[in-house]
Amino acid sequence: MPKWVNRPEGSNWGDFGADDQLGTLNYITESERQAAAREIREGRAFCLSLPLDLPGALTLNPRRKPPQLAPTCLGETPYINYPLSEVDPLLQDVLSDDQVLLSTQYSTQWDSLAHVGALFDADGDGVKERCYYNGHRADVDVVGAGAEEGHASYARRLSVSEMAKTPVQGRGVLIDFVRHFGTDRVIVGRNLLEEVIAAQKIEIKRGDILLLRTGYSEALWDMQDDPDPARLDRTGAVLDGTDTALHRWITDSQIAAIAADNYAVENPHSDPHACCLRLPLHNHCLFKLGLPLAELWYLRDLANALQETGRNAVFLTAPPLYLSGAIGSPVTPVATI
Repeated sequence: MPKWVNRPEGSNWGDFGADDQLGTLNYITESERQAAAREIREGRAFCLSLPLDLPGALTLNPRRKPPQLAPTCLGETPYINYPLSEVDPLLQDVLSDDQVLLSTQYSTQWDSLAHVGALFDADGDGVKERCYYNGHRADVDVVGAGAEEGHASYARRLSVSEMAKTPVQGRGVLIDFVRHFGTDRVIVGRNLLEEVIAAQKIEIKRGDILLLRTGYSEALWDMQDDPDPARLDRTGAVLDGTDTALHRWITDSQIAAIAADNYAVENPHSDPHACCLRLPLHNHCLFKLGLPLAELWYLRDLANALQETGRNAVFLTAPPLYLSGAIGSPVTPVATI
């Protein structure tokens, strides 16, 4: 039985099953993958990730910290350039072994469906409760400190591990806002999006993963350790999360996911005091549709190669880490053309 009595207006809760955890990734079936594989014509592969220590000196989100590497230790002994002759004089091996502390959504990333929920009266008792896609509940399916042994937070349902098991692989379609608008800040609603799609002769198919090139990650790459926050705030197109017509287009197109090269995908400078959602596109995609979002991908090299060939579709492989309970994940996407 579903975990809800009411479902949000414009949502697809229950359409993929009462206990579904994949949302629109269900649109990628074997036939969609076979069709995506036919986009490989040259065998050239492109890494779509930033180095995971970028944005570096720039704080995009004060909660998220850059990765910190350290050696693993046996007792008090760090295993970095460690000669095993210290253990056994007959052994000649020298070992280095490390570990990392990182925020899973600091750099190139996937948002899981447990990332953004909403206050919504899913059980029909007149009281809004904290819930996520398909009626999954806070403190039951997504839990905090003390609820899961050995963890201070844990997504029992809707984790990125569900996306990893699928895995995320299919047809990626590049929408190149840089080529159409340049790198200035432009707020893109449905009308402008359809203008770019028509101008670039892009065909959107069921199960596609949209790759939105805005130039933001390219600016981060070029700035490296000397970022200019004011310039970045003016860089690149962003989707207009307040445009309900854009919401309908996303729903009707039956795309599987959206991956952008910017921070937040949608315009992050909406009025935080306006009623009633700070991130309305996240609400529509993650909460209502179960449509994963990805941020801070790197698309310049792929875009240049596709422009040379007059194409815009790729075979995309982009599973998150198979990390049980994780709410977000770094990712190293690979596009093959």
